[in-house]
Amino acid sequence: MDAHDFQKNSKSKVILHIDGDAFFVGVEVAKNPKLKGLPVVTGEERGIVSALSYEAKALGVVRGMPIFRVKKEFPSTIILPGDYKSYAEYSGKMFDIVSRYAYCVEEYSIDECFADITGLDRTLKKTYKEIAEQIKKEINDELGLSVSIGLAPTKVLAKVASNWVKPNGLTIIEKETASNFLAKVPVGKVWGIGPKTAEVLIRRGVETAVDFCEKDLVWVKQCLSKPYEAIWNELNGILIMDVDTDVKNTYSSIQKTRTFHPATNDKVFLWSQISKHIEDACRKARYYELVPKKISIFLKTKDFKIVSASSALSLPSNAPEVTLSITRNLFKKVYSKDILYRTAGVILDDLTADFTPQADLFGGTTKSDKFDLIHKQIDLLEYKLGKRIVHLGSTQKALKHKTSGTDADELDRDLLFL
Repeated sequence: MDAHDFQKNSKSKVILHIDGDAFFVGVEVAKNPKLKGLPVVTGEERGIVSALSYEAKALGVVRGMPIFRVKKEFPSTIILPGDYKSYAEYSGKMFDIVSRYAYCVEEYSIDECFADITGLDRTLKKTYKEIAEQIKKEINDELGLSVSIGLAPTKVLAKVASNWVKPNGLTIIEKETASNFLAKVPVGKVWGIGPKTAEVLIRRGVETAVDFCEKDLVWVKQCLSKPYEAIWNELNGILIMDVDTDVKNTYSSIQKTRTFHPATNDKVFLWSQISKHIEDACRKARYYELVPKKISIFLKTKDFKIVSASSALSLPSNAPEVTLSITRNLFKKVYSKDILYRTAGVILDDLTADFTPQADLFGGTTKSDKFDLIHKQIDLLEYKLGKRIVHLGSTQKALKHKTSGTDADELDRDLLFL
């Protein structure tokens, strides 16, 4: 690509997508350069591989593999606990570097961002390729991180581009050349197209991204829902999804989950995990001034089967004590002493910001109000002194189980994809 990148079509937007290469491990290497070039994985505290270096991948390690298998089958691998506090810090610094060049930056996840850099070639007197190269260089020089960058006229094409060459890649896709790339991209690998939709498309003869592009818009509207119409347009070089700079400040649901090793049927331990998740989810709901109308819990078995149960809350509240009695009944439905479990989780659903409970005859709302007042004081105390200085007795065993690493839930920064 020469210095006239994107100049053939002056009306085209120029969207940059940055994707951190093996980001968690990349941060570990940046902290300890002696790890460079070695097979490294993180996730020791969770019992499964949460991130891995390209060297570990070459050995045959895969994400989600149990740590005990890594130790047994790949003894040369270096296994580390996750340090989510450092990951968040490096993420913020990476986005700050991008923001030196672009005013419009969307922090998509902890290791990904989009930026609209349209017109910066004239402002900075550099080609778009040179701007991307400069951003890559500053991220590497200042943070010690490797990133892959995609440049394209739309967000979906920019995602394709950033994934084209990894690690440390820089790929440019123009509207006129997009089909050359998309012919080699399986339809299920397109951002926004999930496994089930991919299966439907493949049954209809749409196997690659370019097959999807070549369908006419009428066919897309008839066969798929509206979000896929946007993806079709974006793949065809028509920008539909603007770079969104708004920081996420509300939720329709809040989920807290944790995987542990080894798998267990310890009833007290599993209940303590559920209790901890309820406390964490309610704390987040209080922060955003939301209350749930529904709660769900789930356990994932050693064989990755999920057993769940849910219930509406007769008295919506973001105080954990109010939901615990209902949750205990749900727990009885999903737990079996004869099954080993590897994950426990809680979901607060139907969140609302403007719920005003009616007084009941049995004092339920009065009791809830008291808990709300108590937790407002606890939240203020924890803001000053740190999280979990006060917790429910039923959460104690789950907190003792955490022996290494830093928990993503302890961070103020919203780690979007964890």
